[in-house]
This record gives sequence, C-alpha cells and structure tokens, in this order.
Amino acid sequence: MARMVKEVMTKKVVTPGVSDPFKDIVRLMHEYRVSALPVIDGAGRLAGIVSEADLLLKEERAGEVEQRRLLEGRRRRVDREKAGGLVASELMTSPVVTVSPEATLSDAARLMHQRGVKRLPVVDRAGLVVGIVSRADLLRVFLRPDHEIRDEIQQDVIFKTLWMDPAMISVNVREGVVTLEGQVERRSLVGLLVHLVCEVAGVVGVDNGLSFDIDDSTSRFEYVAPWVLPAPAHQRDPVTATKAREAPPATNEGDRRPVRTLTRSGS
Repeated sequence: MARMVKEVMTKKVVTPGVSDPFKDIVRLMHEYRVSALPVIDGAGRLAGIVSEADLLLKEERAGEVEQRRLLEGRRRRVDREKAGGLVASELMTSPVVTVSPEATLSDAARLMHQRGVKRLPVVDRAGLVVGIVSRADLLRVFLRPDHEIRDEIQQDVIFKTLWMDPAMISVNVREGVVTLEGQVERRSLVGLLVHLVCEVAGVVGVDNGLSFDIDDSTSRFEYVAPWVLPAPAHQRDPVTATKAREAPPATNEGDRRPVRTLTRSGS
C-alpha cells in the first residue's frame, strides 16, 4: 500500500547547532556531500535549516556597502542579514516546513510542491529531527521492479484489502504502468480497485480494462452484506412484501460492460 516517509528518508542526519560558525557548516556540507543541514537548538529540537543558497549570499554580496533602505522589501532585508551572518542562527531559514515520519510519500511530494522546497526535515512529535527526505528520495520508489508492484497489487490490494480472488483479475505491469483486466461483481469495485492500485508505490499509471456484473450506481441495485440476515416473515411490512412479490425479477443482462480507461498515478 502507500509508503510512508520513514521508509525512504535519510536517517543519518548531520545537525549543526545554532551557534556553529559559518566555516564549520561549509565543512560539514562538503564532508557529507549535502546541500542543506537542519539546525538544532540546545534542547536538540529543530530550529531552522541552512542551505547552500543561504551560504552563497555571503559570496554574492561580497564588497557591497552595508546599508539599510527605507523601502527595502522583506526578502532583500533577509538576504542582506544572512549575507552578514557568522553563525548558524544568523544564516538559517526559520520556521521550517517539516513532515511527519508517518506521512505518505504523496503527502510529502504535495507539500514540497506547495511550499516550493527541495527537501523536508522529518520531525517526530517531540520536535526532534529523525531524518530528512528529498525529492530524489521520493522519486526512488519508481525504481521498484515491475514484479514487486504486481505481487503487492495481487496480494495486498486484491486479496487482503478487497477480499477478492486474485485469479479473477489479470494484473500486468510494464515500466510501472499497470494493466487490469477481468470482471468484478459491482461497478463501484472498479473505481475502488483502480484508486487503491494508484496508491501502490512505484505505480506510474493504470490502464483499466475491467468489466462488472452489476451496475450499483443506479437505485435499481442494492448491495446487501452477506452477514445481514433478512427479517422474519412476520416482521416484514406486508405492503412492501406484496410489492416485492409482484415486481419483475431483476436482470443483469447488458450490465457486463467494459470500462477501459487510462489513469495516471497522482491524477
């Protein structure tokens, strides 16, 4: 099913303190080959994040005369202050956009896109940094082999979640695109199955070639759970019972129809 951030995040995170000097931060980035570092306070909680872009402001503004402008915008003022920063607390960006280790990869990707960031510190409920997740980490799930995706769909989605016989549905995966063929009992199961398959990590899209027996999108059909027993005859409404006896039997002829569509994962 949908993977969580804690499954793909980098768990070994280098975290300078708020008082660490500029050169130490540059040295850590070079040593660990990272482009950003979460900054922690004295209690070990996340205080901010400092990136290569923050540090490069010092080089970019080298030689500029330090002066305040009356109508200076907030972005320009922040950049100017960072360019003159000497320690992490003066260089970092704060507050930080973070994500929970239990968040799904879709949630993390959506958050990155909405906030325009390339990485997210992963923070637990106590505010402690437990990892960091980048765009590259999120994209790594699309490297899953096709056979792994197929096995997860058959066992976890079709069998364990929907309680259906995997032999009823043909599942083929090629380059992350899943082709579903076969017949299910009800039309509503088609949309549900496609939705669940789209949430499987590594799925690029779904080619839906499923058909169905009963169109339960109309009021003519009513699904009754197998564990619900009919009421005894003496407790039934006589008027309703009479109408039920007089009603013509329902037929499913013409309802076995294909609903082939192509669904792209994430759409």
